[in-house]
Amino acid sequence: MFPDQIRQAIKESWPVVLPVGVLEYHAEHCVVGVDTLLVVRAVELLEKELDLVILPPFYYGAGSYVVESPEQRGTIQVDSDALNRFGRELFRSLLRIGFRNIHLFIHHQSENFVAGMPTDLAFKLASRQAIFDFLQKTRGEGWWGDNSMSDYFSDHAGGENPFNWIQTHAFMDEATQKKFPIDHAALQETSLMMAFCPEGVDMGRLSQEKWYCRQADQANLEYGNAAKEMILDKMRTLLGASSK
Repeated sequence: MFPDQIRQAIKESWPVVLPVGVLEYHAEHCVVGVDTLLVVRAVELLEKELDLVILPPFYYGAGSYVVESPEQRGTIQVDSDALNRFGRELFRSLLRIGFRNIHLFIHHQSENFVAGMPTDLAFKLASRQAIFDFLQKTRGEGWWGDNSMSDYFSDHAGGENPFNWIQTHAFMDEATQKKFPIDHAALQETSLMMAFCPEGVDMGRLSQEKWYCRQADQANLEYGNAAKEMILDKMRTLLGASSK
């Protein structure tokens, strides 16, 4: 973006979107970037119809080695402490630029999104830390207790909530997960890749040796497209963006 485009995005409060994910082994028939690529492709589709600022995707989340060891398979694991530090620095910069409508979408381990998992928890905490830090630096100590903030709770109820400047969302919300249950490189994720990123799946490479991907042979584009539309509809709602 050129600086004048950034200024327009700030003035018009365009959603600023950061795709967050991991590089993780997804069996033999899927590329290792599944969890990030799905979000990237969805956001790219939405950009065609909505005014968005898309940040470069972040691939280096806490992949963990719970699926397979990383040797010759490609999983990258970054500790959540490092993710939290990175997130704080990133969010501080975005707030200083002037963005106040920042959204993170994550697919990795989001079946546990309410309780949280290392990657999303690290970024959620970082967002709160960055906002508290920014408010204190720009408004001074005691900003919340100042008499000028007497309308805080009514303003909060009306949508003027600084802690909504940065929001973290599951790529698939609870309703979508209920209809299209999350798995790992099986029916659901393989079908999603067929719909969002077909070059990232090759059924000719499928091995059903591992339990978690044995239903991948049932993956199909119809299932993937149905989930895709539900995901995109929810993302539109969350972003609340105006059409181009």
